[in-house]
Amino acid sequence: MERPTRKRMRRPHAVVIAAAIALAVTGCARLPYTTTIVHEDARVRVVAQHELDRPGYTHPLQLSQTDIASMLRGFSVRQQQRLPLRWFAEELPPKPLFRSDEIMLLAPYLSEALTKVGTDERVHFEVSAPGINPSMRKDALAGWLAVRDPYLYLTIEYFHEQIPTRSSDPYDYNYPTPPPTPKQYLLYFEPGRFWITDAKGQRVVEFRQFLKSAEADTPIQRPAQ
Repeated sequence: MERPTRKRMRRPHAVVIAAAIALAVTGCARLPYTTTIVHEDARVRVVAQHELDRPGYTHPLQLSQTDIASMLRGFSVRQQQRLPLRWFAEELPPKPLFRSDEIMLLAPYLSEALTKVGTDERVHFEVSAPGINPSMRKDALAGWLAVRDPYLYLTIEYFHEQIPTRSSDPYDYNYPTPPPTPKQYLLYFEPGRFWITDAKGQRVVEFRQFLKSAEADTPIQRPAQ
């Protein structure tokens, strides 16, 4: 019986490796990518990101800075925990998602960005401050928002996370440490009657009705932390 040659024996392995590479490339290609930088300075970065799964957002859209600020004030957040830490986390009230200074910084640029993004784009934002070690790290709050009328979608990736800022932090100048993996958060919105679930099971703000309400002009009152 003829023995399989080494070349023939390697072929299945080559096929498996090629398939794995193709799958990895395909998976990476599905990630949103930046198309336009709307604004960038030392504290705020707002960009348009293209989504490849055709989300069908209703952009561009006119929302005033006041409208944006009113909605941002309504959000609060709690980091999602696994058991048994979840039992203790649920005893603590959620924290306001945005501080007043962060709202003042973000609202104008988010309002501008929504007028520039298309139906397949979302608005990604990051607002930062000096971290625990300001020379090496920053305190970052980041995420993205989009609108599919009459719903506003908001996802948070970092909530005051310490992120490396220097290429030498902490291992190699040419291969800096990548930013931490985005964490899972539980978002809330007040008044709760405008915080609903859409047809796909995603939590959204029914922002048209909220902006028509008296609560839109009233700062959210939260219990003391």
